Amino acid sequence: MNKFPGFAALIVASISFAQGPDPLKLVDPMIGTGPEGHTFPGATAPFGMVQLSPDTQIRPFKQSYKWAAGYRYEDTTILGFSHTHFSGAGHSDLGDVLLVPVSGDTVPLEPGDTDKPGSGYRSRFSHAGEQAEPGYYSVFLQDPAVRAELTASERVGVHRYTFAEGAQGHVLLDLRSSIYNYPGKVLWSRITLRNDGTVTGMRETRGWAPGRQLFFAIRFSAPMSAHQLYNREEDPPPYRGFKTPGTSPQDTQSIEGRGLEAVFDFAPSSAPLIVKVALSPVSEQNAIANMDAEVPGFDFDRVRARTQQMWREQLGRVEFSASPAMQKSLYTALYHALMAPGTSMDVNGEYRGPDNQVHRAEGFRFVSTLSLWDIYRAEEPLMTLLEPEQRTNDLVRSLIASQRESPFGILPVWQFQGQETWCMIGYHAVPIIADAYMKGIRGYDAREALDAMVASATYAPYGNLGAYMKFGYVPVDHDDEAASKTVEYAFDDWTIARMAGAMGNSTVAAAFQKRAAFWRNNFNAADGFVEPRFENGEYRKPFDPAKAGAGSGFTEGNAWQYSWYQPHDEQGLIDLLGGRDKLTARLDAMFDQKVDPAMYANVEDISGMIGQYIHGNEPSHHLAYLYMYAGAPLKTQARLKQIVDSQYKPAPDGLVGNDDLGQMSAWLIFTSLGFYPVAPGSNQYVLGRPFVDRARLHLPNGKLLTIESVNASEQRGFLKDVLFNGSSLDRSFVTHEELMKGGELKFIFSSEKDAEWSRRALQAPYSDTASR
Repeated sequence: MNKFPGFAALIVASISFAQGPDPLKLVDPMIGTGPEGHTFPGATAPFGMVQLSPDTQIRPFKQSYKWAAGYRYEDTTILGFSHTHFSGAGHSDLGDVLLVPVSGDTVPLEPGDTDKPGSGYRSRFSHAGEQAEPGYYSVFLQDPAVRAELTASERVGVHRYTFAEGAQGHVLLDLRSSIYNYPGKVLWSRITLRNDGTVTGMRETRGWAPGRQLFFAIRFSAPMSAHQLYNREEDPPPYRGFKTPGTSPQDTQSIEGRGLEAVFDFAPSSAPLIVKVALSPVSEQNAIANMDAEVPGFDFDRVRARTQQMWREQLGRVEFSASPAMQKSLYTALYHALMAPGTSMDVNGEYRGPDNQVHRAEGFRFVSTLSLWDIYRAEEPLMTLLEPEQRTNDLVRSLIASQRESPFGILPVWQFQGQETWCMIGYHAVPIIADAYMKGIRGYDAREALDAMVASATYAPYGNLGAYMKFGYVPVDHDDEAASKTVEYAFDDWTIARMAGAMGNSTVAAAFQKRAAFWRNNFNAADGFVEPRFENGEYRKPFDPAKAGAGSGFTEGNAWQYSWYQPHDEQGLIDLLGGRDKLTARLDAMFDQKVDPAMYANVEDISGMIGQYIHGNEPSHHLAYLYMYAGAPLKTQARLKQIVDSQYKPAPDGLVGNDDLGQMSAWLIFTSLGFYPVAPGSNQYVLGRPFVDRARLHLPNGKLLTIESVNASEQRGFLKDVLFNGSSLDRSFVTHEELMKGGELKFIFSSEKDAEWSRRALQAPYSDTASR
């Protein structure tokens, strides 16, 4: 197996960037590490299995939301460096295999208090002593006086610790530490010191994904002078079996339990200590094999250089020319979009599936970390433009494999490291597969894919699908997310109908075309909102469209966001409302409403509010583009500027909501280019307005797509014309096929009064008619 695929392309990319700005310098990994973004600043390879990053606090489970990525910019101490993190998740887990460099005569075994320096192994730090860039992170830990540097290959994290001259160096391994921690989360763990000095082990946790197992191998560049292995369970079970060989922590070679720590001692040396940590979802031996394949030596700088070249290739797929602030936001958004779904298999092709058994991927890379409720909207459509043959096909094949191996026989819902969490709603693996198929990305068995989609959409025990199929909507009698489920299921069903129709399967197409209209069964024409409905057909009263959270019938939102969620049938919505002007008025009312944020205080992931528009959560992401369906391009252009100006900036608090594994970032990328995939599976991108001076997309087929803004300024923020390859467009969308052929998409800006194109009778984007 080629350990570093694309190396030739990396060389080409490096030559290209020698002539222009290094994209690594245009990325700021600190963006989003502040209040709501939940991103991490540490080192990872593109779509890597390892995310090696500092953890600043590990709080009890119910206090953990702010530390979902382990790191929070306003913190002043670092616990250590763990090897797994989510980028921008709204819930969390991971933080596996925490290492801490320590100096001095004694090694504290507890983290200590943030406000009591020296009370434990955590250390003070300052941002002045930090450096973060793609593939590399460093920080000076003030208390042990250690410079810690981090880099990573796909499956191996590499640390470089520089201790003070003459200092006794130690490395602490704490297997108790975990993001979203609670007593009893670690079900079992093991640490073994092998005869050649390799440390191996495993940990099984009961967290977001119950029964998740992760294995590791650690090697050091210097021999240990001593070691200690501890089991520090606070509440040991009544029966612990018989003791393993060893009379003390110093002469114990292997230990198992639920509260494990280890300390590895090293003699003073003028040379930095290099530590390699390889991960595997399968076994300790596979972790060793991953290390041998990817990082056989201890050359930290070589690993860093290689990974950063990978990042240059990936970031080089799009060249952004914009204001310095926007350019930094965009390159960082692209960086965040290129992290997940990530590799979740070993170099020999073995992975752990949703049945918690070991399988082997034949001819594809098994990927996981699937925040499907988020990423089907823009993150994965972006990959169909940038990396369809590798990333999209690998993802689709991974989804099909997961359905095949699922104990329930359905596609993933929210999966990581191959394990299902059952988080969020919908069966949104379906639109990802359909979008790929409709775009001609077909490196998988399409018939098996369609069967998996139908199996997921007809599995009655999941998400009240039985009631949905019986009544044509999810009744709110026994489901507090019923209204949201109905409209999201209907869109997923439409994508099945699209793919089945394209494959010539008229029976499946007709069945799901009918279900695609079920969103109408929750739309109350009397007041023009999607509303919760009982089994007996009555709408629940009283109804407040602003009510969110428990008792609302909606998922992380309310009727002000969900009533306009029928991406496949916006003309149907317009007809039910009574015309285009009525939709425009409803959208205006949503954006302009005066809202007290306190009303959302107890609702998860509500942030970035503009009236009732909530950019920090995904159900709002397409809404500014709906003005285009209503024939009001000027309003789309104005609303997009309002959103971009208020919701993104190149700073730690530069994301108003969780990045959600790249979705928030992908929204900004698409919007900055001037178009957005409102309805994945339609093969159309709805036009907005760009926020770049110029962008060049190096398409995977060798074509070049250029986007250019002409005459754009604060005073000229509206579109006078839109030209594709020199011809003025008489429609409000472009197609995927057109973009993949390359060419030039030019946006001519003017003042509002001169914005002629924006006042034309443009052909509206796709809207389904067959299900009406």
